[in-house]
Formats: sequence, C-alpha cells, structure tokens
Amino acid sequence: MNELPTSWIEATVGELFETAGGGTPSTTVPEYWRGTIPWISSADIDDMHHMSISRFISENAIRDSATNLVPAGSVIVVTRVGLGKVSVAEGPLCFSQDHQALLIDPKHFDTKYVLYFMSQAVKSFKQISRGTTISGVTKKQLLETNFTLPPRPEQTRIVAEIEKQFTRLDAATAALKRVQANLKRYRASVLKAACEGRLVPTEAELARKEGRDYEPADKLLQRILRERRARWEADTLAKMQASGKPPTDDSWKQKYKEPSAPDTSNLPELPKGWCWTTVEQVGFVQLGRQRAPQHHQGKNMRPYLRVANVFEDRIDTADMKTMNFTPAEFVQYKLEVGDILLNEGQSFELVGRPAMFRGEVDNCCFQKTLLRFRPSNLIEGDFALTVFLTYLNNGTFQKVTRRTTTMAHLTAERFLTMAFPLPPIEEQRRVVRLAHEALSRMSRLQLELVQAHEKGASLRRSTLAGAFSGTLVPQDPTDEPASVLLERIRAGRGSQDNQKPSGRARRAAASKEKS
Repeated sequence: MNELPTSWIEATVGELFETAGGGTPSTTVPEYWRGTIPWISSADIDDMHHMSISRFISENAIRDSATNLVPAGSVIVVTRVGLGKVSVAEGPLCFSQDHQALLIDPKHFDTKYVLYFMSQAVKSFKQISRGTTISGVTKKQLLETNFTLPPRPEQTRIVAEIEKQFTRLDAATAALKRVQANLKRYRASVLKAACEGRLVPTEAELARKEGRDYEPADKLLQRILRERRARWEADTLAKMQASGKPPTDDSWKQKYKEPSAPDTSNLPELPKGWCWTTVEQVGFVQLGRQRAPQHHQGKNMRPYLRVANVFEDRIDTADMKTMNFTPAEFVQYKLEVGDILLNEGQSFELVGRPAMFRGEVDNCCFQKTLLRFRPSNLIEGDFALTVFLTYLNNGTFQKVTRRTTTMAHLTAERFLTMAFPLPPIEEQRRVVRLAHEALSRMSRLQLELVQAHEKGASLRRSTLAGAFSGTLVPQDPTDEPASVLLERIRAGRGSQDNQKPSGRARRAAASKEKS
C-alpha cells in the first residue's frame, strides 16, 4: 500500500463520526404511517447511491420505535439486507434497522467525500459479514472500519476531481448504452429479414433472371417428410436393438405419426418459393433426461448439458455435470453435431434461448430443462438456428410458453406445432452465409462494447483508488493537517459525550428541530 501524504491520517469510523441506528415502527398501528416524516428501507437505495422516498411516518412512530430522525447531509450506510449500499440524506429522514447513519459535521467533512469513501470501504463488509440467513455486519464492525482522512479543503478538491472524471465517464457510458441499444435493434432486424425472405435475393428471383428451374420449398418439404420417416425408422430400430429387443417384423413401423401441417390462416405471406411448415415437420424434438438421485452414480457416467450451459448462440462448457446413462439411454440422449438445444425452462424473457451443439464435448447428453431439435438432413441446421434466434428476439417463444410464478416453460408439445418458414435449400445457404457474417460483425462489436464498459469501470476504480491514496489531486501545504482536524473532532466528541442525551431524547430533539 502506498504511503499517505504527510498531511493525511487514518482513523476509524467510530473515532470520526457520531452514528445513529434505525428501526421500523409497528405496521399494526396505521397512525404511525400517516405522517410527513420520510422513512426508508434498504430497498429505497440503489447501487448508484440514489435514494427514493415513498413512505412517511409520524412523530409518534419515532417516539415509540427504535428509528431515529437524522439531519440532511447524513451518510446512510446499509449494514444488513442490501449490505454495502450507501446514500446521502437530502433532508431529515428516518430509516429501518438495516441501516446506520454517519452524522456529518460540514466543518470537518465534505459529505460527498464521506459518501465516496464509504462506498469503497463497505465492499469489505461482505467479506466480514457474519450473517447466516441475512448477510450483515454489526455496528461494532462498522465503527472499527478504517477511514482515510485528508485535510478539510483537500476533501472538497478531491470530490470536485472525482465528479469531473465521473461526468466524463458517465457521458461515455451513456454513449455506449446507445450503441448497444442500436446494435440490438439492428441484430433483431437482420434476423427478422432472414426469416422473411428480405436478407438475400430469393431463389425464385434468381431463377427467373437466370432462366433456370429451381426446387420450391413445397417440393423440398415433400422430400423432407419422406426423409423424416426414414430417419424415424432408423432411430427407432437402433433404440430397439440397443435395449435388447430387436423387432421380428415390420409392424412397429405403423407407429409412425405423420406431423400435422401448420394453420396458415393467421400467418403472414411468404415470398414466392417459400412455404410454411411446422417445427415438427422439419426436424425431431425431444426433451432431455430428468435428473434424479439414482442417476448421480453408476457404471455409465456421462457429461450432460443443462440450461446453465446453453446461452444465446453459444454453449459454455465451463461447469459441466455428469449423470449415469444406460446404453439405451445414451443412444436416446446423446448429442450429435448440428443438434440445436433450446432452454425449455427459463425466465420469461430467456425461454427458448437456442444454441447449436458443435461437438464441444465428446459423448455428451442433455438434461430435461433443455429441448433438442435435430433438423432434417435436407435443411440447413444454421438456418433453423436463425429462425429460433429470431423467435427469441421478437418474443415469439414467449407467446407460446406456459408460465408459472417464477419460470416459463416452452413445452415440447407447443414447440412442435410452432410455424416454421421454409425457403428453398440454396436460399437457406445464402441466408445463413450473410446472416452469419452480419451477426459475427455484431458479436465482435458487442465484445468491444463490453470491453469498453469494463475499461470505464476500471477507470472509476482507479479514480477512487487515487482519491483515497492522495494521488488524485496535489496537496496544498497551507492546508491544516488532518491530524489537527482529528484532535478537534475528538475534543468536540468528548464534550458531547459528557452531556450526551438518551437515544429517545435525541430522537425527540431531532423531531422538534424538523418541525
């Protein structure tokens, strides 16, 4: 740690500040909550030090509870629920038991210097928190927190420099957010155009210009449906053989169910050469294997993917789990390169989040929280992924989900019947190429924006680090040293302690001062 300037000193919060605790008036007494005195809980302070006030209490509520009315300029520190948030009281107010207030004497302290310093100091609270169900620190721990104190005039110069630099960073951050919003809109427009036949020239247009024939999507669909049945038969036969029950005749083939065509009455018109199909018509859908205690160990442990591994167009293998899959189950749940996994159970805005499995993990399976879409060999898997990315971004998945209190579910039954726009195969390939190029450029730009955000956060941290080590602004040799300031604070605190009133008397006095 760098040595502090000679005019600075270190003390504890308890040495420098008088503090006041909070409390919550009884909610069973309506009169307590019909007053004009602001009262806040930890939820009323955000991570950017902003405070919102929506509840008010009466003077009787102060008298009959542990809360305190503190003056404007007090620095409010959250020490329990919402641990680590800090704000400044813009006017006299009361607060809950989740806070402690540092009472600021403007002669000794710049309020914003205390705010900025405590916003950094309280980050250590989460390491020393001794709470079990509620994370929090004691008043004693708060009072023992070290506080770096510069001379009084230098505190104000430091605050001015912090805010000058933060103003520039805020402007840069706002600009980055605008770029991100525009990027998100552009990405959504590219995906939408890809699924509506507006991203590349259609195969019908090119065939007409070039004087040649082409296979329209309705003819392609007929081939897909034939291939689909042959594939079902091959997969079903493999499962029967893996389970040790090979068929003795062809009667099992009668169990094949032809997928239903979509209801197009409310669907938009597609370009010439395209046709509407359903997810079920162009691929196979399966829900993953359910986790259960009996599968946590066994002779056939295999890695598997779950929702935590499947992000938008990206699979993260950093935290892989394993589960026992019998040989027959392995055949059923083994992922193949080109399979598309979608979040079956997720928060409402993320349900249906898709990514393609590209062989990231060998012999990998998948869990029940995911749906697997295995596309027909006669369509481009990346085109199907483009469709599903579009449905995620434009809210189509959300419209068909089943919602519970905390989760949304894209059930296999609803996913199978979703409409799917099908272009000719050559057009699919052109769409995929162009969409991939555009989305790759946007991904690179998005990464640059994330890095810029991180750089901004780093600059904020370095600004505050310099502020509290004495390197942000130069020292003025004419400033009164902080050691003299500390002695004056101690002298004043000592005389106050000799005639310090009770907590209830202090609350009544503060209330009287407000009125």
